[in-house]
Amino acid sequence: MKEAAEALRNIEQKYKLFLQQQFTFIGALQHTREAARDTIRPVASISQVQNYMDHHCHNSTDRRILTLFLSICNDLSNLCTMLETRYPDNTTTKDILEKCKLLLSHNNDLSTIRAKYPHDVVNHLSCHEARNHFGGVVSLIPIVLDYLKEWVAHVEKLPRQSANNVSGGSAAPEPRAAQQAPARAAQTPPPAHPAAQTSTSNKANAQGQGSKHGQKKHLHGTEHHRGKWKGPWKPPGRHAF
Repeated sequence: MKEAAEALRNIEQKYKLFLQQQFTFIGALQHTREAARDTIRPVASISQVQNYMDHHCHNSTDRRILTLFLSICNDLSNLCTMLETRYPDNTTTKDILEKCKLLLSHNNDLSTIRAKYPHDVVNHLSCHEARNHFGGVVSLIPIVLDYLKEWVAHVEKLPRQSANNVSGGSAAPEPRAAQQAPARAAQTPPPAHPAAQTSTSNKANAQGQGSKHGQKKHLHGTEHHRGKWKGPWKPPGRHAF
């Protein structure tokens, strides 16, 4: 995607240079049309401009600006081919590229297209020139550039949309889960070794048995102590005293 965006920026810079010389471009078309005795019909295709330059251009200034126009159109066509072959497409991106390829076709009729705001290329022409001769040819490049910008903007959104669809907005992010795992591990005590558990159990049983034996011994001693001081039992009567 970076390669496509960089190629598009380079074409835009080239077009800015061409845009500064729009009056020179219109003058070159007028000169070559007069030389071709073709001043009635509008300039309506790329092949028509190519024919004027190849057969009816007689000065270097006109040739230079016509060559620049044809070069930009060729760069745009190559970019469309690259986008079509290197990057996956969906219905939207495919439709955009189809429109661009149709507009850049050498024999496509450009006489009815017009670039709209914010482009002002048509406003720099007189009403007669815009309506009858050059309105379509000066609108071609800005319209195609707008379509390709739309293509790039749409493709850049596709990965984020896919990520949202996968997550569904309900699962916790993996980094957060990874951070919570050590904390849970620290809070949960490690399981004791089986041998240690057995030793602890035996020790507890021994202590319990010792405690019971001690209680019995204590009770026996208490009974002996009471019997020693109380003396033997005597029946009541004369032997009581």
